[in-house]
Formats: sequence, C-alpha cells, structure tokens
Amino acid sequence: MRVAVVENLRNTRLGIVGRALDEAGAEVDWFRPWQDGGLPSVTDRHDALIVLGGTQSALDDADYPYLPALVRTMRRFGDAEKAVLGICLGAQLLARAYGAENLLGTAREFAWTPLEVTPEGAADPLFADLDRRFESFQWHVDTFTLPDSAVPLVTGAAVANQCFRIGRTAYGMQFHFEADSEVVEAWLTEFRDVVEMRRPGWLERYPELAAQHAAGTERAGLALARAFVRSIHRDDRTGSNRLTPAIPAT
Repeated sequence: MRVAVVENLRNTRLGIVGRALDEAGAEVDWFRPWQDGGLPSVTDRHDALIVLGGTQSALDDADYPYLPALVRTMRRFGDAEKAVLGICLGAQLLARAYGAENLLGTAREFAWTPLEVTPEGAADPLFADLDRRFESFQWHVDTFTLPDSAVPLVTGAAVANQCFRIGRTAYGMQFHFEADSEVVEAWLTEFRDVVEMRRPGWLERYPELAAQHAAGTERAGLALARAFVRSIHRDDRTGSNRLTPAIPAT
C-alpha cells in the first residue's frame, strides 16, 4: 500500500492516522508543495491521497499558489476512485474541488467538540466501529457548503458540515480525528500565543480537559483511521488486492 500525504504547513503530524498506516505496513510519500510546489500524480501509482490541515484558507491562492493544482489533484484522485482523505483544510479543499462554496471566517471551533453521525454516516463503513455520538478535536475558522454529489456523514451543533463522502471513498473531515494527546500538546506549544488570545485561560485548564476528553477521542480517532486504511485498495499495477464494490451514493 502506497499513500501520498500532502503537508500544507511545516511539521504537520499524521498522529493517529500515521499509527493506522504503520499497522497496515503502508509506504508513505510526503509532498510539501508550500516548499517546492511538488504534488503527486494519479499516475504515480499511489493508492490513496491524504491532505492535511494548515493555517491558510482554502481560497488563499495568492499566498499559496499551489492550491489550485492541489484542488485539481484531489479531484483527479477522487474521480479515479482512489481513497482520498482531507482533514480540516484538506476537507475544505476537497469541497472546493467538487464545486462547493468555501465560507471563510464564519465557523470558529476550538478544543474537543461533540459530534453526531448522520443516518447516512451510520451506513458508511468508515463509522462502523463508532457510536452515533463521539468527540473530536477542532481548530478552524472556516467551513463550506456541501458539494452537490456529497453524502453528509457527520454533523455538529455549531458547524453542520463536519464530514462528507464523495464517490466511493473520497472523505472530507473538518475535525482533527488524527489529533492524539501528543499532537494536541505540540500544537499548544507551537501556537501558545494564538490559543491564549482566542481562549484566555484555556491552557491552564488543559490538564483537566484532557483528562475528561482525550482518551475517548483517541479511541474514536483510531477507529476512524483504521477504517479509512481498510478502504484503501492497492492499484492492480502494484498489488493484488481487488476492488470491493463501490459504496452507493445516497
């Protein structure tokens, strides 16, 4: 299994997703277009594409001129029925790739947040091992409308569009299900001033909050990560895994 991972911000961490990829023995190729403009091609024989978060918006083409090419890359992988996973900014870019509207600065969420799997999500293999209600870490200010072809899988009280699927296995997740305690604590160290400005006093409460929420969110995140890895099918040119039937759109 060969997976392309696109980093939009220096030292972005795969967290729980990396753990699930390691369990599956996946080969991971990193792309850092913010540094050199490099992006994977569908013909590179990657079986899946993962696009991580970042501090930019999905429409920040002026400062990050690689974004339109990344959007096209995500669309090509999705249309080729390869597994795609967009996390936070990655989800916003996937929505853009399929014609949705990006809504900037309208959806501020931070910290652990309760989420609910939709009826469509309950029928999706990605959520087979999750309860209908779970928690995940959030850190974003933007959101998006759903593409016309999207199936809504997860919703939240403050931000409705939390996860969607397009086609067989192209998933956009607004929430950071990959963020285990190590990832969250690294963010809090790296962006301490930002957190203190947006949520005064939250850092002092962090140990108490982590004790309440971290273990449950990591269990949910690992279940999602393992389910996504199971959805990846090796290219017939590079492996012998056969495609399973496509998940029908609802």
